[in-house]
Amino acid sequence: MSNKTPSSSDQQLADIAKEFVKQNKSRSRWRRFFILLFIAYFGFMSYLSVEDSDLLEDAIKKESPFAAEVVLSGVIQTSGEINTDDAMELLENAFKAENSKAVILRLNSPGGSPVQSSQIYKGILRLKQQYDKNIYVVVDDICASGCYYIAASADGIYADKSSIIGSIGVVMSGFGAVDAIEKIGIERRLYTAGEHKGLLDPFTQENQVVIKHIQENILDKSHNNFIDAIKFTRGKKLSTDKDLFTGLIWLGEDAQDLGLIDGIADASYVASEIIGVDTRIIYEKEKTLLEQLTEASAKGVALVIGDKLISQSAVGSLQ
Repeated sequence: MSNKTPSSSDQQLADIAKEFVKQNKSRSRWRRFFILLFIAYFGFMSYLSVEDSDLLEDAIKKESPFAAEVVLSGVIQTSGEINTDDAMELLENAFKAENSKAVILRLNSPGGSPVQSSQIYKGILRLKQQYDKNIYVVVDDICASGCYYIAASADGIYADKSSIIGSIGVVMSGFGAVDAIEKIGIERRLYTAGEHKGLLDPFTQENQVVIKHIQENILDKSHNNFIDAIKFTRGKKLSTDKDLFTGLIWLGEDAQDLGLIDGIADASYVASEIIGVDTRIIYEKEKTLLEQLTEASAKGVALVIGDKLISQSAVGSLQ
């Protein structure tokens, strides 16, 4: 049997084979790493889902009485952040929960649709009677206009000293561009069936008959409905201040003096001192996985930008 020295070409082939095996092993390690990373991420998101699930919530609810805290934030619109369907679903779940001693409604909204506000207001009155439970509103930053319409349904309203309260009024806005289109030589052509069908058209002159109709039959009547609802539930708590229903807004302490709110307090205080429980369970609209990821990403980007701006400011001050 002869012993042959490997040729240079054989050695090159051997080196190539070793490098190929090495690269494959490296790819395999990275592949396993990403698979494990994905499994860990999926497991973490599953844990969060279980943590927020009804199973865990039900287990907590069976332990002791608690305050069911419903969170509503945003503009009040049919398809907005606050709307009748979503709000009433959360509120009904909170009211009917077996061990919920009372309901806390956390509100943060500048207002919106008078129809949606009225429907939620009436829905809360119905739930209070049906389940014989009290509901307390706690205002975060602002509760104005339609938001206060909703708040007025509560047995008590509480806010921070710096919370904005009020704006008990109705508004309808638009713009007029009659002179503008004339200056640039545009001729308005509007065809209607019905004398006042184009009553809100911004490119035609205002009609005093239409203005009077809108004021008396839309704005004033809506405003009166708003006032009547507040007086029905707030009653003698309200002051006789002449500006109360003029659409003005006030901060927390002034709102308390006017009878618009019952005190300065947060949700924790209301739960422990007024309702008499230590546990609060949050009821809020569930976010989809995509919404959660988008929100998390946005927060991450904001943090990075914030850190960058801070570092730049620090460098600038040193210079």
